[in-house]
Amino acid sequence: MTTLLRLASMLSMAGLAACVVQTTGGRPPTDPSTGTPTPTDPQGEPPAPTPPVAAMRPYEVKAPAGTRNDPYYWLRDDRRQNPEMLAYLNAENAYSAAVMAPHKTLEDTLFAEMRGRIKEDDSSVPTLDRGYWYYSRFEAGQQHPIFARRKGTMAAPEEILLDGNQLAVGHAFYTIGNFEVSANGSLLVWGDDTEGRNKFTMHVKDLRTGQLLPDTAANISPNFAWSSDNKTLYYVGKDPVTLRTDRVFRLTLGGQPEQIYKEDDGQYYVSLSTSKSRRFIMINASATTNSEVRLIEADRPRSAPKVFLARSANHLYQVEHLGGRFYVRSNDGAQNFRLLQIELGQVYNRKNWKELIPHNPDMLVEDFAVYNDFIAVTVRTAGLRKIRVLPKTGPAFFLDAPDPTYAMTVLDTPEAASTTIRYQYDAMATPRSVFEYEVASKQSRLLKQQPVPGYDPSLYTSEYLHATASDGAQIPISVVYKKSTARDGSAPLLVYGYGSYGFSMEPRFDSTVVSMLDRGWVYAIAHVRGGQELGRAWYETGKLMNKMNTFTDFISASEHLVAQRYGARGRVFAMGASAGGLLMGAVANLRPDLYRGIAALVPFVDVVTTMLDESIPLTTNEFDEWGNPKNKDAYDYMLSYSPYDNVKAAAYPAIYVRTGLHDSQVQYFEPAKWVAKLRATKTDKNPLVFDIDMTAGHGGASGRFDRLRQTARTLTFFLMVNGQKDPRS
Repeated sequence: MTTLLRLASMLSMAGLAACVVQTTGGRPPTDPSTGTPTPTDPQGEPPAPTPPVAAMRPYEVKAPAGTRNDPYYWLRDDRRQNPEMLAYLNAENAYSAAVMAPHKTLEDTLFAEMRGRIKEDDSSVPTLDRGYWYYSRFEAGQQHPIFARRKGTMAAPEEILLDGNQLAVGHAFYTIGNFEVSANGSLLVWGDDTEGRNKFTMHVKDLRTGQLLPDTAANISPNFAWSSDNKTLYYVGKDPVTLRTDRVFRLTLGGQPEQIYKEDDGQYYVSLSTSKSRRFIMINASATTNSEVRLIEADRPRSAPKVFLARSANHLYQVEHLGGRFYVRSNDGAQNFRLLQIELGQVYNRKNWKELIPHNPDMLVEDFAVYNDFIAVTVRTAGLRKIRVLPKTGPAFFLDAPDPTYAMTVLDTPEAASTTIRYQYDAMATPRSVFEYEVASKQSRLLKQQPVPGYDPSLYTSEYLHATASDGAQIPISVVYKKSTARDGSAPLLVYGYGSYGFSMEPRFDSTVVSMLDRGWVYAIAHVRGGQELGRAWYETGKLMNKMNTFTDFISASEHLVAQRYGARGRVFAMGASAGGLLMGAVANLRPDLYRGIAALVPFVDVVTTMLDESIPLTTNEFDEWGNPKNKDAYDYMLSYSPYDNVKAAAYPAIYVRTGLHDSQVQYFEPAKWVAKLRATKTDKNPLVFDIDMTAGHGGASGRFDRLRQTARTLTFFLMVNGQKDPRS
């Protein structure tokens, strides 16, 4: 990586001139939208920044259903070392810096505001596990978390497990993945990533001596389990090309790892978990529409994994074990899932399965946590995430919430004997809170509300609305704004969306958005189809051959907010990331007139070409999400909305794009190709800015303040386009 970074540095500003001269044949600077020469300023003022122009080179992308020319395919380099490609990316970064330079004061102001809302020496709520209280904390001025524990009580001396700040020294990118402590509390295994490509390296530490053990492994997922003997460790490995988590290793410390499971079906991803009873280690194989669980007895580490329920078509299930019983969340005959209790030895005797929560078309069962005396279930009704409690004795009930739009999430804690439910509460105008609910007394106690210095929640309000889609579906929208903002249709409006994989966008408080609310903006989350806000059917009608609903829902939500005078027509902005970046690219093609500015972050915009290439991470796992383009109907449908393939000679909104060179989930070359094609095709003079983090991956910068800086840049772009130059104008 050092060689690559050095090359990128050498090509930075010099690369801008080289790339432009090479790709324009030595022509003078041109207008970015019309391609006409830019005249020299007679007053001698420096000319406006000139965007780089990528070369167009014919390349045939072949598929059973058709062949397409992709003139920017050359920007793909899986080794990320092609000097010409790196020169182009650095030229884009230099152009971005030049465009944004006049607004540096505003960006600095936003960054200072955002950082000012962070309690820099904050810590998490401690969690009890086998006699130790575990927590994470930040120190003032430091970028990375410290993971620590105290024995018996929080008044005991602190034992630092991992200090992310020390471990990050010498790395441009550094992040700690999950970690697990052995049953006797003496050994720690963790994974870290120094590239941003989700290729983690495993480390084992003896907590008694503080020494690292020689046991290690590369290209893993930070997903571990310990057997009961405190010396046998299980971990998940990845395919070296696709990075699919497809294999499980067993390692006896000091020995050689043994591969004990390999998933050959490319649609499945593998993970590990440990049952609440700690009796079983579970190998979970999950595809979009199917899953399968294998059990290993934790006190018999040499035992072979045994299938719990064999995979079958369209069956997704999740297993937990406690008190001699299995608890299963299953969609077998239940689109919105049901919760089952199964006695040992009765797994294949379905007539003896006990339904704890039967299927309900109006309630999605999302997750659950089992304890000795109750079960706490995260469910979703009417688009909102709620908690349903099933006590050992007495009727089931819901926990109450005070806001019109909110999300309540069960936080599964390790101790089965706990008498309380820990849960997280999110709302648009209220900082995140963690509560403890005593089941016997039915009393909640606030453990912590995220401190946000300088923020007064009484100055803001949230609402829960519904827009009507083109087919009559009711689209939920969560909205937040400052009470002093006039609801007269004059405010700038920022709409966020995602709508894929069944991931629901929760109405959470975002301290960075406060900077926009304080400047008179209205912020909304459109809960479009493709998520699961309204149950599994909401997801099913926003995927595969129904994917267009995701995009038209977002447009309908935006139109509704304007019609109801939450925002001004002509001042509507949109933002999405990853698959939400696909949404941004699609609405930019479908309704460029509706949006004044769009931010597409790590955007999935080259749908067909990516889904044709099974060497790219995530591809084979997602045929049930997008479709397999080897099928002509799927190919044609995907081609009809793929943002890159539908760029046209038209006026587009101002567009801000960000990616990471080492992104493994949406490869950098997707947005690079999209930006290059937009530059060559669009007819407007609106800014198109492309930021590439040359040291990071899908999640952006690894340090908490570096991430804030990236967010400040994105919001500065919106304010710039909206004409708001003064920090509070």
